[in-house]
Amino acid sequence: MRPAYRRISLLISPFLFLTILCISSLMACAGHPGIDRTDVTAGDTPLTVRVLSYNIHHGEGVDGVFDLERLARVIMAVDPDLVALQEVDRATTRSSGVDQAAELGRLTGLYAVFGKAMDYAGGGYGEAILSRWPFLRVDDHLLPASEDHEPRAALKVTVEIGGSGREIVFIGTHLDHTRDPADRKAQVLRINELFLPETRLPMILAGDLNALPESEPMGILLREWADAAVGNPEPTIPSDDPARRIDYVLYRPAGVWRVVEVRVLDEEIASDHRPLLAVLELKDDR
Repeated sequence: MRPAYRRISLLISPFLFLTILCISSLMACAGHPGIDRTDVTAGDTPLTVRVLSYNIHHGEGVDGVFDLERLARVIMAVDPDLVALQEVDRATTRSSGVDQAAELGRLTGLYAVFGKAMDYAGGGYGEAILSRWPFLRVDDHLLPASEDHEPRAALKVTVEIGGSGREIVFIGTHLDHTRDPADRKAQVLRINELFLPETRLPMILAGDLNALPESEPMGILLREWADAAVGNPEPTIPSDDPARRIDYVLYRPAGVWRVVEVRVLDEEIASDHRPLLAVLELKDDR
């Protein structure tokens, strides 16, 4: 954003005017870390997207405390652009009636949207997405689930990487958690059916997939999506002593993205999952 300048009296020397101009520009650029990425101009620098996937356990830490401010601090410690949140409550009695997506949006200063997978405890339960950039489009898709299993959803948003003219699709989801993989298999097939035809835009799929890398549901996904953590497959659960990897950031098409960084955050208390950070670079293929 460029500051507006009023007409300066001709009595001010050209040198002084230029000095004032430079100081004003520097002051206008100061502020929240990462805000400068909102006004990216294509061609100036590579377009990077910082993605965080985090199952927040309906706001309750492993210490039994509901603490959204703590979760917001964990999220903002890595300055993300897009955040996929799972196990999010909205207006449930369990969470004291709080709209957790809206509150985390307020605490982080990011745009927020909630996608309901099911009714629960007087409110809703499902996914949420936080974004540095405004949502151009939002779609919440219910996924297939057996009658005796929890309903699941895939929350999809379209955003423009600020000021670049490049739009991407970001999808957050949480797959079935039971031992039987049948629902997870049906859910990943539905995800591919829903989103693979949208080949025009680059895509990122993030969430708690409740599936190990070698499982059949992951095999189905990885035929179409690339895994950001394939070279660094750190476990994500349980948060106090991680032993299994079930949280993922996937992307497609593989040729337009480059993985800059991927790591699991060292956070043991705020949730029963550890957050997964992936920094992706979008190549200029136009």
